[in-house]
Amino acid sequence: MTLQHINIEDLTVSPLNVRKYGAKDCADLVTSIRALGVLQPLLVRPTTNGFEVIAGQRRLNACRIIAEDGEGDPLPCLVMSEGDDATAIEASLAENIERLPMDEVDQYKAFAKLIKEGRDVAGIATTFGITERMVSQRLALGRLYAPILTAYRKDDLHARDIRVLTMATMKQQKAWWALVKDDEVYAPTGQRLKDWLFGGAHIPTSNAQFDVDASGLAVVSDLFGDEAYFADAEAFWVKQGETIQMIATGHEVWGWAETVVLERGAYFATWDHVKCSKKDGGRVFVSVSHQGEVTEHEGYITSAEARRREKAESVTTHAPKPELTKAAQNYVDLHRHAAVRSDLLDHSGIALRLTVAHMIARSSLWSVEADPQRATKPECAESLEINTGQIRMAEERAVIAALLHLESGDSILDNRSTYTPRPCITEVFATLQTLTNEDVNRILTYLMAESLSVASPLIDTVAQTIGTDMSQHWTPDTTFFDLVRDKQVLNAMVGELAGSNVAKSNAAETGKTQRTILCDCINGTRTPAAANWTPPYMAFPSGEYRDEAEANADDSDVAFDEAA
Repeated sequence: MTLQHINIEDLTVSPLNVRKYGAKDCADLVTSIRALGVLQPLLVRPTTNGFEVIAGQRRLNACRIIAEDGEGDPLPCLVMSEGDDATAIEASLAENIERLPMDEVDQYKAFAKLIKEGRDVAGIATTFGITERMVSQRLALGRLYAPILTAYRKDDLHARDIRVLTMATMKQQKAWWALVKDDEVYAPTGQRLKDWLFGGAHIPTSNAQFDVDASGLAVVSDLFGDEAYFADAEAFWVKQGETIQMIATGHEVWGWAETVVLERGAYFATWDHVKCSKKDGGRVFVSVSHQGEVTEHEGYITSAEARRREKAESVTTHAPKPELTKAAQNYVDLHRHAAVRSDLLDHSGIALRLTVAHMIARSSLWSVEADPQRATKPECAESLEINTGQIRMAEERAVIAALLHLESGDSILDNRSTYTPRPCITEVFATLQTLTNEDVNRILTYLMAESLSVASPLIDTVAQTIGTDMSQHWTPDTTFFDLVRDKQVLNAMVGELAGSNVAKSNAAETGKTQRTILCDCINGTRTPAAANWTPPYMAFPSGEYRDEAEANADDSDVAFDEAA
């Protein structure tokens, strides 16, 4: 570096100068420089239009104030050689740390720039004589929700709370900030903020990776709004842990080298990891907050592993170049594909087996899933278990699994929420080639039935086409009657099951009384007026008891059972 005296109008602040906050606070320097001059040269480097200040922004601002009074002289400057941006950032950061304490946010932004330039945490700590812990603490500020970071910089938030929030997920931070901005609710701070974020009894059901209703776990009402929480945190973690392991297995089946599940509460430090594709051995890192929130970080390896790979590659002899370029290989692939699919048109049996194999095992162009048949209430799920159609599907599933040499589970076509690994498509196709056309058609028919959507309008169309009779599969039960809340509808059902006279004599009774009459008809206490009774809701297409005019009538004309 060389010492030069440079006119103030030729100096501008470099965008690499790390001090972004507090640079205008230079009243103390104005007095000192007027009395003694600039004792410490500014650190600058040349640009096309003059020089940019890498370190010394406060001294430059003080001299500009003095120059307004006509006292401006050329400023002593140490001129850096032209180098990389990372070196300039380090120089600016080092000088600023030694002088007026920098704003923590400025330090975070400077450290983040160095990370982007290829530095690591250990290297930054060594360069500036500070601990790695301090560097990591500043980098953690980058995990803060932007409005929270702004409020902290304005001294509207306590540093103690900021440190806690750096360990929270983005979802938690946004929820806490909403409480801060709401004058009618309490936003926890201090130890209460820690309890709110990490307490064992504060696990919202929305963080569950499993079906909450099907799990049978007890939940409690929301502490702040509409959210619900698990009553038994220990039971939740058992179930959540099982599901996370299934997620990990699913990732590895789909080609990721490994799924690393971090310790509960540990957050994923992006600055200490490098992006890595699946084909290059990338891993999936799964972080789990103390509130049960699961976040998946796909395609990373640690910075240490990335350095080891670079070192190994530098001494490893490169593999010979492939014989074909990518374009040539694409040419070959396209022509092979065109020939094979053309010949496939003459082999319907093979095409049938390929269709079934794609439905079961998926491919890049196929994704077929079973309808999960989610019941909104446990009673609905229990009632469905005794439906003869449901029983037959379960029996057929076992037969199909045996034909395909698969384990018999809840579904041959898993849905994505279960992360159940699917069999290899080539293995399924090989098995199908050993079966008769009759067996393959049987499997295809089952797969179509299993993947038919519950809410699809096709249900009515298919039922009318094949002549489905609900009385052969469904029997009225107490669960159905308990779910009907309209007293007029209940009375209409009483008329069909117990007779019109019974319905008329009980028209003014409560819904509870009418349900009792209906239940007596189905359990044998009262002789039903109709055999194999089914309500219009169970018909194809589905019907209603009230016509459209009644359905659009004023609500005051409809009596609902409030006492039931």
